[in-house]
Amino acid sequence: MTNDPMINMWISFIAMGLMFFSVIVTIFTKEKLRGFFRYLLLTLCFICIVVSGIIVFFTVFAGPTPE
Repeated sequence: MTNDPMINMWISFIAMGLMFFSVIVTIFTKEKLRGFFRYLLLTLCFICIVVSGIIVFFTVFAGPTPE
């Protein structure tokens, strides 16, 4: 990723936000919606989880940043 620890922190916060968004929208969608719009939102949530997983993977395996 980057060598700046603050940028890595904000990127990981974005990933956590995507995960949180995905969970909340999935719960709402499963309980309240039906039909095409339900599957559209669930697909969007799945994409958010995959993207956040990729971000976390690269952030974690980039290793510690030099001081």
